[in-house]
Amino acid sequence: MAKRTDPQAPAPHAADRHDLIRVHGARENNLKDVDVELPKRRLTVFTGVSGSGKSSLVFDTIAAESQRLINETYSAFVQGFMPTLARPEVDVLDGLTTVITVDQQRMGADPRSTVGTATDANAMLRILFSRLGRPHIGPPSAYAFNVPSVRASGAITVERGNKKAVKATFHRTGGMCPRCEGRGAVSDIDLAQLYDDTASLAEGALTIPGYTAGGWNYRLYAESGLVDPDKPIRKYTKKELHAFLHHEPTRMKIAGINMTYEGLLPRIQKSMLAKDKEAMQPHIRAFVERAVTFTTCPDCDGTRLSEGARASKIKRISIADACAMEIRDLADWVRGLKEPSVAPLLTKLQHTLESFVEIGLGYLALDRPAGTLSGGEAQRVKMIRHLGSPLTDTTYVFDEPTTGLHPHDIQRMNDLLLRLRDKGNTVLVVEHKPETIAIADHVVDLGPGAGSDGGSLCFEGTVEELRASGTVTGRHFDDRAALKETVREPTGVLEVRGATAHNLKDVDVDIPLGVLTVVTGVAGSGKSSLVHGSIPAGEGVVSVDQSPIRGSRRSNPATYTGLLDPIRKAFAKANGVKPALFSANSEGACPTCNGAGVIYTDLAMMAGVATTCEDCDGKRFDASVLEYHLGGQDISEVLAMSVAEAEEFFGDGAARTPAAHRILGRLADVGLGYLKLGQPLTTLSGGERQRLKLAVHMAEKGGVYVLDEPTAGLHLADVEQLLGLLDRLVDSGKSVIVVEHHQAVMAHADWIIDLGPGAGHDGGTIVFEGTPEELVAARATLTGEHLAAYVGG
Repeated sequence: MAKRTDPQAPAPHAADRHDLIRVHGARENNLKDVDVELPKRRLTVFTGVSGSGKSSLVFDTIAAESQRLINETYSAFVQGFMPTLARPEVDVLDGLTTVITVDQQRMGADPRSTVGTATDANAMLRILFSRLGRPHIGPPSAYAFNVPSVRASGAITVERGNKKAVKATFHRTGGMCPRCEGRGAVSDIDLAQLYDDTASLAEGALTIPGYTAGGWNYRLYAESGLVDPDKPIRKYTKKELHAFLHHEPTRMKIAGINMTYEGLLPRIQKSMLAKDKEAMQPHIRAFVERAVTFTTCPDCDGTRLSEGARASKIKRISIADACAMEIRDLADWVRGLKEPSVAPLLTKLQHTLESFVEIGLGYLALDRPAGTLSGGEAQRVKMIRHLGSPLTDTTYVFDEPTTGLHPHDIQRMNDLLLRLRDKGNTVLVVEHKPETIAIADHVVDLGPGAGSDGGSLCFEGTVEELRASGTVTGRHFDDRAALKETVREPTGVLEVRGATAHNLKDVDVDIPLGVLTVVTGVAGSGKSSLVHGSIPAGEGVVSVDQSPIRGSRRSNPATYTGLLDPIRKAFAKANGVKPALFSANSEGACPTCNGAGVIYTDLAMMAGVATTCEDCDGKRFDASVLEYHLGGQDISEVLAMSVAEAEEFFGDGAARTPAAHRILGRLADVGLGYLKLGQPLTTLSGGERQRLKLAVHMAEKGGVYVLDEPTAGLHLADVEQLLGLLDRLVDSGKSVIVVEHHQAVMAHADWIIDLGPGAGHDGGTIVFEGTPEELVAARATLTGEHLAAYVGG
C-alpha cells in the first residue's frame, strides 16, 4: 500500500530573504560602532535625547550611502554635475533601497520661490491658462513670473548642411512684471542712511560700514576727480551727483592705482543687497535693514505678473487670483472646470491640490513665498509629490514630521505615514512625540545621553517592550505634566488692538506680562501672525525663532556665542602675547591646513577626501601657539572641553575668567553642557542649534522673551529641563510668550491664548483666553479637548 505524503511547503525564493536593512559598525559623528537591523516595509521610529545620534544614523549613514550608491550608477560625465558624497564611516551597509529624504531644511529664500513653484502646481496652472485663458496671450511661459519677455532683432546665421538660414528677429513672451522683475516688491534705498549731505567727503560724509575715511572704499570717491571732495554733497551739481551715485563701471587710475570706479548705489547693490541678509555680519545686516525699504510693486500690485498675464482669465479668474486663493478654495474651483481637452491635466492638478488639503496645508496659497514657511510646513510641502506616487519598495526618511503640528493634526500625519508603509515602503522616522512613536512597528532608541555620552544603541524592539525597557525614552514615554495648582499673577498687560496681519480678523487681546503665556491653536490659525506681527521687535523684546544658524565648518559654539573672545584675551594676558595668536582663523592658524585641522583633496566627480593635517594633528593651531598655557591647558585642549568641563575650568583657579564663565553658564542652562566648545556648527542637530540661539539671546537686556516652538527637536526628558528654564526666566522678572503645541508646555503655562477655530480663513480669531485649568474645564476648543485628554481631566 502506497504511503501518503503531505505536500511540502515550497522553499522561500532567494529574493525574499532580503527583508532587512543591516547596519554594522556605524561610526558617523558620535556613533560608537552601532549595529542595527531594520525590518523593510515597516514603520521604524528612531528616538533618543537631542544629540544622541539619531540623525547621524538615519540621515548621515543610511540615507547618505543610498544616495551615494545611486549617484555612482551614472556616468562620470553626469556625476561631474552632481554633489560629491563621501562614504559614511560604517563597516557594512546591506539591503539598502532607494531613499527619499523629506527633511526640515527651509526652502529657498528667493522671493521667486513660492509654494506653487516648489510643488509643480504653478507649472500645471500655467499650462491650463495657456490652453483655456481668454484672451490668449501665449505659451505657458507667458504666465510665469520668473520668465521675462524678450524681443531681439539682428542677423543670426544658422547652418544646416549646405543651406544657410538667416533669422532676423527673436521673440519670447514671459509673464514677469518688468518693474519688480517677478519679486512682487520693489526696494528703495534711503540716501540719508548712506551719507550726511551737509558734510563733504573730506569731512567723512559716508556713513556706510566699511567706508571709513582713509580706506580704499572711501578714497575711490574722494580721489576719483569726478566730484569735489571738499564740497558738501548737497551742493553738488546734477552732473556731480550722477557721477557720485549712478556712474557706470569705468576703469581709471585713482591714487596711482588702476581701479574700477562705479556709482555708490550700484556698488552698494552688488556688494551688500545682492547677498542673503542672514549670511551677513550683524553690523552689515543692521545697516541694510536701516537703509533699504521694500514696498509692494505698484505696477503688478504684488502679484509678480505682467499686465497681459493678469488680463487673461478662465471664468473671470486670472492666474494671479488663482495663486492668491487658499488652496482648498482653489481645489474647489478646479473641480468645477469641465473641459475634456485638458482632462488629464485637471485630474493631476486636482490631485496635487487635494494632497495639500489632506496633509493639513489647505490654508496656504500658491503665491506664499517658500522662505516664509516654518520647518514643519516646509517638510509637509515636500511630502506632496510623494503622496500619490506609484513607487513601492522605497525607503522614506522623515525628520520629525510632527514639528509645528497641533495635537489635532498629529493623527492625520500618522495616517499618512501608515499609508506610505502600507503601499510596501520602508518608513524611517526620527521623532520625539509619543503619539507617533506609539504607531511604530519597530523602535530604535539611541543614547543614553547626548554628544560624547550618546551614540550607542540602548534599545531595539516594539513599543510595548520600549515601555518596559528602563531607557530614558522608556521611563519618560508615559510622562504627563500636571496642571499647575497655582498660577502667577500678571504685573501688567501688553495691549494688542485691531490686529489684521495675514488671516487675523481685527483681533483685540491683552497679553499678560510677568508670567508664562502660551499662544496655541491649530497650524495656520494665526499664532505667529499675532505674536510676530503685533509685538514690535525692538527695545526690550527678545525674539528667538526657528530660522537656521548659518555657519561654515570653521564655526563652532565658541565662535558663535562670542565665548572665544574672553578666552583669547585670557590666554594673551597670561602669556604676554596678542590675542590674535589664539585664533585658528587668524595668526595662530596652522600654516599647512590654514586652521581647518584637515586637508581637503578634491577628486573631481568622486567624493573628496578629508585627511587629518599631519603637522598640527587636527588641532588647527601652529605648534608655537600650543606652547602657551592657561591653567595648565593650551588653547586646543580648551576647545576640546565640553561646556560643563569648561564652566568648571573658567570658574576658579588660575584660569578664572568671569566673562567666559557667564556665557558657559547660559549654555549649561539651556541643556548644552555636553557640547564641545570647538565642535563644528554643521554637526549640530536642529534642537541643539535652536537652544544655542536661545543661550545667545539670554544675554540680551530684554523684558519680553518671544519663543517660537522651543520644544522642536526636544526629547521628552529635555522638555522638563526647558520648563525649568522658562520658569527661571519668569521668576527673574521677565515676561515669556511662547508659541507652542506641546501639551506639557500648555499645562505649565500661567495663561493660554487659543486661536482658531480652524486654519486660514477659518482661523484668525481668539477662541479662548484664560488659565490651563479653565481651558480643560471648558473643553470648548480643539486645544481644550486634547489638553484635557493629556492631563487625564
